[in-house]
Amino acid sequence: MNKKVITALSVFGGLLVVIIVAGLLVNKLAQQSGTATSTEDVTDTNAAAAFYDGKVIKWVIPYSPGGGYDEYVRLIAPFMEKYTGARVDVHNLPGAGGMRGVNELYSSPNNGLNIGIINGSALITSQLAGIKGAEYELDKFEYIGRIIADPRVLVLSSKSSIKVFDDILNSEEVVKIGATGLGGSTYVDAVIAKEAFNMNVEIIHGFDSSPVVRQSMLRGNITGTWGSWGSAEDGVESGMEFVLIQSGRERLPDLADVPTVFEYADKTSDPERTNAILTAWDALIQVGRSVAAPPGTAADKIVFLREAFNKSLHDPELLQKAEQAGRPFDYATGEDMTDITLNATKMPQEIEELFILAIRGQL
Repeated sequence: MNKKVITALSVFGGLLVVIIVAGLLVNKLAQQSGTATSTEDVTDTNAAAAFYDGKVIKWVIPYSPGGGYDEYVRLIAPFMEKYTGARVDVHNLPGAGGMRGVNELYSSPNNGLNIGIINGSALITSQLAGIKGAEYELDKFEYIGRIIADPRVLVLSSKSSIKVFDDILNSEEVVKIGATGLGGSTYVDAVIAKEAFNMNVEIIHGFDSSPVVRQSMLRGNITGTWGSWGSAEDGVESGMEFVLIQSGRERLPDLADVPTVFEYADKTSDPERTNAILTAWDALIQVGRSVAAPPGTAADKIVFLREAFNKSLHDPELLQKAEQAGRPFDYATGEDMTDITLNATKMPQEIEELFILAIRGQL
């Protein structure tokens, strides 16, 4: 073999080594920056997809049929079927202000085939207060994502003699506010609002569901009830109910003429304390209506369910159906919900103790 051939082969071999090394380096950098899809990732995704194909996912709703939680799940379920390849069976398990269904979800097999919609703010307060029947640990749920942040409103019957929030603040007669079970969201809202504004209010709790509370309100047995704007919207649009006041710092576009609780904070005898209570309450509200799986569900299945949930809530067909049904989304990822939920529990000790006493019915 002559020297020219040997030289050429040496150069070629050197270039080949350089190309291989460069390729390995680029691939490593790409993996570090998250731009590369490893064979392992593809395998995990394919394995999860194969697992769900033809299976049945049980979706727990901790409230009765017909309410806002129920409507959201039944809107989304067909799209979760579309993106998981599984059949989604919806199970309503009402009771104990939503805790029965949540406890059921928490103790369900963590095989990736059990999920549930949960009322985050009520769960946090019930756990903080050690409400009897709260058999879950909030930070151990595997979060799939959030459907909506769930702004709260105080609704009254259109026949009520109370027309503005000042009427309740200045009322010498006891105002009866209805709620579901002790620790449920409608109860939490009523107690916190009462405490923040030192209102002359009696909270009548123990109703099976929000629709039952509203029936009592329309019959005149109670004056009003707190709840989500999503659940109240139909009654308001029908003209049977109206919104007296809303949560949050900013007015919702749909309720531009309705004041927020923060607008009334400076009218109280202790604005600083009122603002502190309302700020903690607002953080709880941001947890909203979340979807979660039982603790210990395998990471690959959680990743797959999160992707399916993300695709579902951004599907044009679902967005159109949700708009027609008056059920807006305020999506947050599962990762974000883990942080939001934990941050909602970080309230000042004095305010936390106040919430605990309020939720236990000791105020």
